[in-house]
Amino acid sequence: MKYSFASAVLVLFFFGSSCGQRNNQTSVNAMSNQPIPEGSQLATFGSGCFWCTEAIFLDVKGVLKVQSGYSGGTVENPTYKQVCTGTTGHAEVVQITYDPSVITYDELLEIFWHTHDPTTLNRQGNDVGTQYRSVIFYHNEEQRKLAEHYKQRLNEENVFGKPVVTEISPFKAFYVAEDYHQNYYALNSNAPYCTFVIQPKVEKFRKVFANKLKTEKQTQ
Repeated sequence: MKYSFASAVLVLFFFGSSCGQRNNQTSVNAMSNQPIPEGSQLATFGSGCFWCTEAIFLDVKGVLKVQSGYSGGTVENPTYKQVCTGTTGHAEVVQITYDPSVITYDELLEIFWHTHDPTTLNRQGNDVGTQYRSVIFYHNEEQRKLAEHYKQRLNEENVFGKPVVTEISPFKAFYVAEDYHQNYYALNSNAPYCTFVIQPKVEKFRKVFANKLKTEKQTQ
């Protein structure tokens, strides 16, 4: 893992934007307990609006599946409307199924920390609240150690100029978000939020992390 990152990389993704104006559909969600493909592993990250996070990780080689949802709270089967109140304890997250023989957890952590601002507490741009917090939910002891070590090194080297405040907590449950949140960028690319917020972020991500893109994305 490399810790000496160009400062230009770090500021590419800090947008003053808001995910708040969204469809307030309140369909009930289900906890995800589906088996994952043999040999694959899970990573669960929260970095603000899950539309943006999902769009980025779907481009990463070795990533088999990305689902937007909610994790870290006390309310079972939360709806988007409930999570938006900031009272459920849940964060907007993505659950990533990946092939560790193609991409490592360390590499996913690198992408995670450098595609949002991990120095702002309970906030990403204009999205404010605990549901938008920077958070890693680790699935095993190895993930915990890797995440905590990476965070420590980022702070020791003062990579972001401010302390990294990312929460690192054990994974307990993941609730899949409503259908209209899934694959949002691909299905709504002409929507204003996608055009003015997600698209520029994805384009910059593809340039900076070109060596980690799926083959079909390298030509886009």
